[in-house]
Amino acid sequence: MPAVDHVEKHFTANAAVRDVVIGMSDGLTVPFALAAGLTAAAAALSRGTGIIVTAGLAEIAAGSIAMGLGGYLAAKTDCEHYASELDREYRETVELPDVEIEEVSKVFRGYGLTDEQMKPVVDAITGNQKRWVDFMMRFELGLEEPDPARAGRSAATIAASYIVGGLVPLAPYIMMDRILPALWVSVSVTLLALFVFGGIKGHYTGVGLLRSGLQTVLVGGLAAAAAFFIARLVV
Repeated sequence: MPAVDHVEKHFTANAAVRDVVIGMSDGLTVPFALAAGLTAAAAALSRGTGIIVTAGLAEIAAGSIAMGLGGYLAAKTDCEHYASELDREYRETVELPDVEIEEVSKVFRGYGLTDEQMKPVVDAITGNQKRWVDFMMRFELGLEEPDPARAGRSAATIAASYIVGGLVPLAPYIMMDRILPALWVSVSVTLLALFVFGGIKGHYTGVGLLRSGLQTVLVGGLAAAAAFFIARLVV
């Protein structure tokens, strides 16, 4: 039989993709719920869309800053944690070499290798301190070296995604004067955006376009509905 190349296609969600998902999902959902809740309140007070636009833009500004700062701090924490563990591993290879050698051996025992099979490999790894420490960081602690520039990129990506997502449900209120028509346009546009966003995410993560899209619509729709009806009860 002719040989057929086996090609595996895997999607690895890198840090930037995760940041977009975090920012966009919150950006679509939170301002959507806020706008719906404010619509109920503003309608009861017989006011125009100005209050909704003002409050919505304020929320988008505050939310994007808060989310971006959260992404920045999370990435910085990852870098600091990695640096701390790296320093500790370097010290332990000097102060407790026998213990660290045994930990390397333990990793290979977990894969079923005998002492005779693993000895040359263990000797090769522990013969170079940097290679030794890198091995321990990855296989003992499960840590990959983070990108030092990731904190800034993460903050910018999350904040920008939040702003883009937040402007979707707010746009009808900016362009229309009447509250309730703007609400229904906002609902329609945002649910469609949620479905498209969820479907794209599901396609790349292997969940499935339809399932992921409907899940995202359900979460966003429930959040907006809850805000709307709570505001109607309070006002």
